[in-house]
Amino acid sequence: MNIYQNIENVKQRIEGACLRSGRNPDDVILIGVTKTMSADIINSAIEAGLGFIGENRVQELESKYNDIKKPVQIHLIGHLQSNKVKYIADKVELIHSVDSISLADEISRQAVLQGKIIDTLIQVNVSGEESKFGVPPGQLDNLFEHIASLEGIRVKGLMTIPPVSNGDFDIARNVFRNLYKIFIDKKAISYNNISMEHLSMGMSDDFEVAIEEGATMVRVGRAIFGKR
Repeated sequence: MNIYQNIENVKQRIEGACLRSGRNPDDVILIGVTKTMSADIINSAIEAGLGFIGENRVQELESKYNDIKKPVQIHLIGHLQSNKVKYIADKVELIHSVDSISLADEISRQAVLQGKIIDTLIQVNVSGEESKFGVPPGQLDNLFEHIASLEGIRVKGLMTIPPVSNGDFDIARNVFRNLYKIFIDKKAISYNNISMEHLSMGMSDDFEVAIEEGATMVRVGRAIFGKR
């Protein structure tokens, strides 16, 4: 496995997608998904130029956090239970998966205890799949209104996961396009701690489609690290 070459290949694909959609590649952040990867492999990727990594599970992040070379931006991209926020509040730069009032409340509480601001994205269940986590689009405004009353938490944008495409990228494209419309619509929000700066969507199979539809962050694992 040549991690350096894999990262370069992904970056070239990002540049190609940006070229096709008239975007600046510098506006797209590559997040390497390091689920099940050892700290040694992660460090090799950091040395190869990967500046952002995304972990799915709190316990796994905890187990290798001290062995991961810094500085690197660590994001929590998987589903997060409220009772586990305290374990990662001081370890991550961004939480991608806020999907409830109760989770936002706990993030706020931990942030206040630590005297810091915790940046987050709101996970939106655009497709309406029961198997997917995320806030239904129709409930976003209620969640935003609640978060606007909290201390210590800051919303920086939105995230979504599309249905499994099985090679039909039109399905993913439709989800990404719909989230982008929501993202643009919510830019008008005037709450002090909520802004639409980032759109986290797209993984190894469909990140180029996501970029064409407006993604500013792509979460890529297999295309960098190979099959789990």
